[in-house]
Amino acid sequence: MDNFFGAEQEQLRHTLRRFLAQRSSEDSVRSLMDGTEGFDPAVWEQMARQLGLQALIIPERFGGQGFSYVELVTVFEEMGRMLLCSPFFSTIGMAANLLLASEDDAAMADYLPSLASGRTIATVALAERMGQWDKAGVTLQAAHADGGWHLTGEKHYVTDGHIADLVLVVGRTEAGISVFAVDQGASGFAAAAVETLDQTRKLARLSFERVPARLIGADGQGWPAVAKMLDRAAIALAAEQVGGAQKVLEMSVEYAKLRIQFGRPIGSFQAIKHKCADVYVEVESARSVAYQAGLAVAQDSDEAPVLASMAKAYCSEAYFHAAAENIQIHGGIGFTWEHPAHLYFKRAKSSELMLGDASYHRELLAQRIGI
Repeated sequence: MDNFFGAEQEQLRHTLRRFLAQRSSEDSVRSLMDGTEGFDPAVWEQMARQLGLQALIIPERFGGQGFSYVELVTVFEEMGRMLLCSPFFSTIGMAANLLLASEDDAAMADYLPSLASGRTIATVALAERMGQWDKAGVTLQAAHADGGWHLTGEKHYVTDGHIADLVLVVGRTEAGISVFAVDQGASGFAAAAVETLDQTRKLARLSFERVPARLIGADGQGWPAVAKMLDRAAIALAAEQVGGAQKVLEMSVEYAKLRIQFGRPIGSFQAIKHKCADVYVEVESARSVAYQAGLAVAQDSDEAPVLASMAKAYCSEAYFHAAAENIQIHGGIGFTWEHPAHLYFKRAKSSELMLGDASYHRELLAQRIGI
């Protein structure tokens, strides 16, 4: 899969790896975990102004750089490797993708430039109390009144919903599923952070009481755009899972070389060798499918939805297994709060559930290939 990346992509990877090593160290991650906002505004600004990450896949006519999804996959892989605490996934992986999929030129012109510059943090509110990521799970009501739209209901498990300046809400009108834009501070809108297993990625519960909203796209025609966004967000998340899985594999191998037991490194024991070898095969396989899915999006291939579900299902299980084996290889120290192994384990579990777990995506994959 290395031939998918040219010199520019590799330069992006090296630059980002150096940046994240400095700005997303374990100490920084632990500090941001304890905070309410869950990210460092200075790092967010630096990502936008110096690296241009928020502008990466946004078209040039909307203030972006116009790069492909191959570059974005590279970025998410490196972010997952260092557990970056940032609203990048919600803003670019979800909100920007939804705006682009909506093909609403006016909305894209109004919102995408501020996303590209880093001035606006955005997210998508889709799942509700039951935690479904499909069309059937959307019950939030949108009504047309007084020349505009009003939303009433709740959204749950909204990534960075408590800090987002812009929320793209998936609601149900008489015509069907539609997408709406709601500004932070709108009348009747409330957002509250919720306690999560993975403290490196903040979630929120949003409530709407006749909240004024702007329709994005056509009334009742929103689900195709949402489905496209979900596929692209799943690929971004799969790339992030690959980065995390690679990091915990490296942690396991390094510890296996250094830890001495019975007068020899534990990496010389067959049981540890087999664990590391199995995880290595899974990580490389996960990387291959995530890269292939990113390339399919970059080429606007019809295979992108199939590869998105394949990548999300496989990478979810590979990351969780790698994170669990990392704890086992480390033994007692791997269970302690002071060791970073549990940070990756919790991120692996939360990422597995986000946008649907492996079982959900295998079922979706079966439907998409006609089984």
